[in-house]
Order: sequence, then C-alpha cells, then structure tokens
Amino acid sequence: MSDILSQAEIDALLAALASGQVTPEDVKDDLASKIRVYDFKRPNKFSKDQIHTLQVIYENFCRTLTTYLAANLRTLVQISVQSLDQLTYEEFIRSIPNPTIVNIFTMPPLNGNGIMEIHPNIAFAVIDRLFGGTGNPPDKIRGLTEIEQSVFQRTTRRMLDSFTEAWDNIAQVKARLEMIETNPQFIQIVAPTEMVVVITLACKIGDVEGMINICLPYILLEPIIGKLSAHFWFSNAAKERTAEQLEALRNRLERALVPITVLLGRTSLSVSELLDLQLGDVIQLDNRSDSELEVLIGQRTKYLARPGISGSKMGIQITATYEKGVETDDE
Repeated sequence: MSDILSQAEIDALLAALASGQVTPEDVKDDLASKIRVYDFKRPNKFSKDQIHTLQVIYENFCRTLTTYLAANLRTLVQISVQSLDQLTYEEFIRSIPNPTIVNIFTMPPLNGNGIMEIHPNIAFAVIDRLFGGTGNPPDKIRGLTEIEQSVFQRTTRRMLDSFTEAWDNIAQVKARLEMIETNPQFIQIVAPTEMVVVITLACKIGDVEGMINICLPYILLEPIIGKLSAHFWFSNAAKERTAEQLEALRNRLERALVPITVLLGRTSLSVSELLDLQLGDVIQLDNRSDSELEVLIGQRTKYLARPGISGSKMGIQITATYEKGVETDDE
C-alpha cells in the first residue's frame, strides 16, 4: 500500500469522519502506532546484529582474560559481560569515577583510539597480588605511583593481547597500549557528541569486585562495521585452527589452575549432635587410619593416596588411579 493517499482514499476518509464511522482519535492512534521516536542527539549507529556480535566477541575476551588472570594472580577470577550500550562520548566520560585507571589504546590498522577503563579496586587488587599481597585494595582510592603504574602496564598489555585474540574472527587488529591516565576529564579521543559503544564487564578478583568499561568509538570501527554480523563471525569461526593457535591454546590450558582436594573421610551427624560439639571432641570418620585417601581433581575422585610428611609440610603419595573417576563417553 502506498504511503500517499489517492484522491478517492481521501474522499472516503473524509466521508467516514463525517458519518462518525471513524473518529479523529482512531486516526491519531493509528498514526501513533507507526511513529518511531528518534533522538538526533543520540543516533543509534550500531544495529542489533552488530551489538550481538560485539557481545560474542567480548564473551570470548572474558574467558581468555579470566584464564590469564587466574593463572597469573593465583586466585579466583570471574569476569563476564554485564551490558553493551550506545551513548555519546561525553556521557561515557561522566559515568566513570575520578580517579580511575584509564588505558588508552590503538587498534592498527584501524585509525583512532579506544579506552579500557578499569575500576581502581580491580587495579589495586591486581597490583597487590603481583606484589605478594592478599589482593585487598587501599581504604582510600588514589592514583598509581610510578612503580605501580610500571607493574600494571605489563598486565594491561597482556589484557590487550587477549583483546586482539578476541577480534581475530572479525579483523586482524593489534591492540597497543598508548598511555595510562587517572583523570578521565583530561582525555578527549573523539568529539563529546560522537557515538561510542561501551562494553561493561563485571569483574571479581578474590573478594574484590569492580567494573571494566571498554569504550569503542563508532569512527574507530567504521571501516569494519560491515563485518560485525553473526553470519560473518560464525563463518570465520568455523575455519580450521592453525598449528600456532592450537599451540597457544595448549599453553593456556597448561597454565590453568586446577583445585586438588584430599578427602580424609566421611560421616553423618544429626543436628542435635552438631549443636553439642565442643572443643576437643573427636569425630569418627568412615575411613580406617591405614586406609587410602581419595584425591579429588575439581569435583571428581581421580586418585587414591596415602598421607605422609614432605619436608616440613604434610603431603600425599599417589598409590593408584581411581577407576570410577575416569570419565567415559556416556557421561
């Protein structure tokens, strides 16, 4: 049906209005259902498909970054995509704390800069773990010292390497750190009204929680915007992995931390017995003192072992493989 009414349609509409078959409110409601609100100050330049592809990219980035940080910091790390938003650059700068850790990077061969803003709690937790601490941030947020900035730069560059790997199916880019700033008001990578996409990552290192915000201006991604589609992503992802990629994957898996637990034994107590426990009470387990102990890899029993002493610490000696713990094809 044409958007322009013919003279006969106009006459029919006027006749219907005059006879009361159609009211002006019906016409307004019909027009209102076809009107789509558009903010010229904040135009949406990224389609839903492109936003979905960016989410897939940064979910992969989160998995890679989680593996690296967990192995490097030797603590529990959880990173996930929390949201993706389109907004102006000015709105993004106003939304982040001051001071904070702002990493400005490039993505050659693309022209322009991006921002990876890391909440100070996360940055100081990383630095404290690298210095041999427990990973607790300071009570009062402050800027980085020269030594802290030098140490954190190495971690940031490795994070950007994971950034490069995450984009591999879309474009061959190389994310490079340009500088670290603590006051976001001093940073102007694009015009205040320029549209950007902000990927917010929820990060937890040990007991410390915070956000990582990645800001990518539209003008930075414009040369490859056509590749940000699910079809392009999955067609490239289906390609056979190279020997270098397989070797990198193997090395990453070898650095992954695996929890090992030795089970002394099991028993069951009633609630009343549990409430009556006193200091010095002995709880009898189902294992004999000379029995072999179960060794759990993750949540699965994999080996049997005997307890002992290794140097000044307790240890175990593996005596057998626990056959029931072997994973079968049916599981």
